[in-house]
Amino acid sequence: MDERTVGIGYVLASAVGFGTVGIFGTLGGDVGLSIPTILAFRFAIASAVLWGLLAIQGRQNLLSGRFIGWAALLGIGGYGGMSGFYFWGLEHLTAGLVAIVLFTFPAIVVAVTLVTSPDRISGPLVAALCLSLGGVALVVGADSAGADPRGVVIVLGSAICYAGYMLGSERVLKSVDPQVLTAHVLPASGLLFLAIGAARGTFAVPAATETTAWIVLTALAMFSTAIPISLLYAGLPKIGASRASIISTAEPAVAVVLGAAVLGEPVTAMTVLGGLLVVVGVIVIQRRS
Repeated sequence: MDERTVGIGYVLASAVGFGTVGIFGTLGGDVGLSIPTILAFRFAIASAVLWGLLAIQGRQNLLSGRFIGWAALLGIGGYGGMSGFYFWGLEHLTAGLVAIVLFTFPAIVVAVTLVTSPDRISGPLVAALCLSLGGVALVVGADSAGADPRGVVIVLGSAICYAGYMLGSERVLKSVDPQVLTAHVLPASGLLFLAIGAARGTFAVPAATETTAWIVLTALAMFSTAIPISLLYAGLPKIGASRASIISTAEPAVAVVLGAAVLGEPVTAMTVLGGLLVVVGVIVIQRRS
């Protein structure tokens, strides 16, 4: 099997893994786990796995100076903010719709670039921005499958945080290995939710007898976080960032299908059409970028 095919397989498997986040998040809520508890354990377990892999590879380098500050900022305001809004959105929207709305983040990056660097924007990128946002508007305005406008606004907050994370990471990754950066970002995100949960009295360690809760937390950390991240980094050198970004648009489709199959979430024609518009917009943005 050639390198390109292997790379595509890695990135596609990564997208499938990330597509299960909403499923395990919903299941966690169903068994009584709070958002801070779910996310603190998600990032703690995933961080341990990533640092273990780096140690095996002899690459467990600790960041220092301004880079550790950037990692903390990206972990708290970027990835942490994205995750918090994402899981909050699951309380108002189906897992499939949350994934669709989150995938407007490339369009938000384009919108920011339109303001900060208008010379980098082309007609096709503006059209792609309109496609993605139009897909969300279609879902909100015409979808009867639980498209609560409050939930959409919350998840758009997640997309904004993720766009900020991507823009910030772009600067840091010029000097820092992406896996090393991620291994610093995830603990910062976990500490954020540990602090929020402790301050609000909503963080709780499940009892050893709560088997279902531990299965959900472990599955979320492993199958939705650590393994997909590792697969993505394994596939990137083989197929390139642009192609990997396009393949990753399978994520919202996976979330919609699994939401229907596992959670019995409704899927309407407007969900599919709106999701397709968002994905087409993302693909155009990645190809033009």
